[in-house]
Amino acid sequence: METNNTKASLKAMVHSTYDVQQLRIQMGNRIVANFKAKLGQTPNMPEEELDAEGKKILKDIRDRYKKITDGVKVFPSHKKFVGDEIISSYTELCLLGQYLDLETHEQQHFRRLEAILDDFPIWEQWLKGVRGCGPAMAGVIISEIDITKARYASSLWKLAGLDVASDGRGRSRREEHLVKVSYTNTKGEAAERNSITFNPFLKTKLLGVLGVSFLRSGSEYAQSYYDYKHRLESREDWQARTKLHRHRAAIRYMIKRFLADLYVQWRTLEGLPVAAEYHEAILHHVHRSHAA
Repeated sequence: METNNTKASLKAMVHSTYDVQQLRIQMGNRIVANFKAKLGQTPNMPEEELDAEGKKILKDIRDRYKKITDGVKVFPSHKKFVGDEIISSYTELCLLGQYLDLETHEQQHFRRLEAILDDFPIWEQWLKGVRGCGPAMAGVIISEIDITKARYASSLWKLAGLDVASDGRGRSRREEHLVKVSYTNTKGEAAERNSITFNPFLKTKLLGVLGVSFLRSGSEYAQSYYDYKHRLESREDWQARTKLHRHRAAIRYMIKRFLADLYVQWRTLEGLPVAAEYHEAILHHVHRSHAA
């Protein structure tokens, strides 16, 4: 059964899991850069994830690592280390060993995360059946959204930074999109500061991870991406925009459709009132739901 304590624990678990993943990615980048420098190549700038070339380099190094440690029950000591032309120093062996340890811990975290999700009806009864939305993403969604506070589907859009600002542009960290918020400073005094209006962690995972996953998995939501992108390509006011701009706009639209369905499914499961979207309630334009 879902409780506030369970949800708080899930949030801590989700962030810890992504922290381990980020550390693994950073170390992978360092290893690849180190071996590129060793081969006289120019290392790439750090990336969120390795590119195809970096992954190939890491795979080759990993294969060499397995050969060096094959049949060894205990990690080789400095004195017993015998390298080759790729992993030639004991430091390189240890560095790769740390990377593989992190990779194992990351996989364990994600497996445990899936087990925890069984306590949440929205996972068991809906999210689990959404192609492209795995346990890791479901953990982000469930832990970062309080569905009891989302009176409308647009409430979720706003939380995820997918709403439109007063200047008609998509919500961002631009100065003109910031709002004043009250807080208590270190002196215990009331003060104000400029702040963003959305959850940046949620926005990054929805647009940067879930959106790509929907397209790669052939999710039912992918069709809304292609339909919307085609509409943009046909609009005169979008002719001067780049392909990347249209792609990002279509990803944003697809995620909004997903969140609209999530709103209906989750609020219904919780026995909460479900409001029609503005376009349906006021303009009588009905979006096709992808919900089961």
